[in-house]
Order: sequence, then structure tokens, then C-alpha cells
Amino acid sequence: GTVYLTGQVSLTGEDARGQSIDILNKIDALLEQAGTDKSKLLTSMIWVKDMKTDFAPMNEVWNAWIDPNNKPTRACVESPLARESLRVEVQVTAAVGGDTNALRAKL
Repeated sequence: GTVYLTGQVSLTGEDARGQSIDILNKIDALLEQAGTDKSKLLTSMIWVKDMKTDFAPMNEVWNAWIDPNNKPTRACVESPLARESLRVEVQVTAAVGGDTNALRAKL
């Protein structure tokens, strides 16, 4: 199966780094509830409010968090977000059970 986590944002982090940490912790918890984990991520989409100021701190947190042996496809774009205080938004798709590599091959 597959789990889709859309529109994950942080309501407590004050900057891109803090928001990224909050978001990825939330994603870990949601993936666990769905019976999977970040090693089974298939795709990710990340929006940052300002590529010049928000990408580097978000990317540093992302690189420390992601399973280095099972990196998903990823896109990152600059975009206005739903609230003025938001700096980062993340969407991920993950496999649940089954053969993750077979699912990745279909992408």
C-alpha cells in the first residue's frame, strides 16, 4: 500500500530550520501511525517561502533526517505559503508493507 502525507507545516518553528525539524518529526510520527517509516519514502515535494534564505537551513535538516540508503525523489520550489509565518511545507508519499524497491521502479 501507499500513504500520502500532504501539506505538513509547523505552527511553532520560527524559522526554516525550526519549522523543518518540527515538520520532519511530525512526518516520522505520522508514518509510524501508518505502519511505515522514512526508509520507505517514495517521493517528496518541498515548498519554501524564499529560496535564498530558507532552502539551505531546510536542506541541512532534511539531509540529516533522510535515510541515506533510501532517498526518495524530491522536488523543492519557492512558493508563497498559506500563512505569512510559514517558511516550509512538506509532502511525502511512502510505501506501506510490500516491496519498496518494486514500487520505486514503477515511478
